Amino acid sequence: MNSKECDNCIANCDQSSFSSSCNMPILRRSSRLVKIANPAVVKKSPYFAGSKPSENQLVSRSGSKTSKKDAKQDEFQSDCRTKFEPENWKRVLENIRQMRSEKNAPVDVMGAEKCADQWEARPEVTRFHVLVSLMLSSQTKDQVTHSAMEKLKSHELTVDSILQTDEKTIGTLIYPTKAKHIKETARMLKETYDGDIPNTVENLCKLPGVGPKMAHLCMNIAWNQLTGIGVDTHVHRISNRLGWVSKETNIPEKTRLELESWLPRELWSDVNLLLVGFGQQVCKPVNPNCSECLNKNFCPFGRKQKK
Repeated sequence: MNSKECDNCIANCDQSSFSSSCNMPILRRSSRLVKIANPAVVKKSPYFAGSKPSENQLVSRSGSKTSKKDAKQDEFQSDCRTKFEPENWKRVLENIRQMRSEKNAPVDVMGAEKCADQWEARPEVTRFHVLVSLMLSSQTKDQVTHSAMEKLKSHELTVDSILQTDEKTIGTLIYPTKAKHIKETARMLKETYDGDIPNTVENLCKLPGVGPKMAHLCMNIAWNQLTGIGVDTHVHRISNRLGWVSKETNIPEKTRLELESWLPRELWSDVNLLLVGFGQQVCKPVNPNCSECLNKNFCPFGRKQKK
């Protein structure tokens, strides 16, 4: 069968069938018929075995079932994999490196990596320090987080010491609202991970108060494994201002997917620290110093401020 005839076969096909002339399995997905390149996939799929998926399930191209939530996430990731690449991004990134060359922003001297005891503590204790500092840093300035970490370390900051200390006492050292999360995290680490922290993003996100941003940063700093870009409020804001997303994003997780779709992987580890410090010193949330920014002629947000 030639290409034109095959297209007609697809157009006239029902939800799932075999063309009598080409024997090519067809699958309808999102009101569009798609040829299955590997007929073996069809045999594995319950959809082709005569049992349709339930209302809350969809059939993926691999034949496996997935939830509507996962399908929506896959659709967004697929959109991010289009050939989007910000104009002049290399020049913009180099300018940010130049503006950050002194490395004197709060994150450079009081960030999560600086809060952990990397020299005297056992490796698992150092990893716990990284995790706790990231948990404390949520919606908190680095200066405040660093001070809280120093108080905890003076009390002895280990999984066992936290378990032996009542929540009220921990709350006097840091913030009462976060003391509960840290106490519960210590219990989970002791029971499930033998006092260490999880070594996967998925399991880190199961800890109270830990989201994707913290998990990816923790994997990078604590385990030296690059799993993704840590996108906090600074990275999220600056990425949108610079036009580093194909369309405006409203949550950090979507910004992360956008960035990872085009930014070379070897830059993933650096971009968080670069942009966080840049956001603390130049591209601030309120009254950004656009006039002093080397990217004022490249940045869509900066150009608007000049008018």
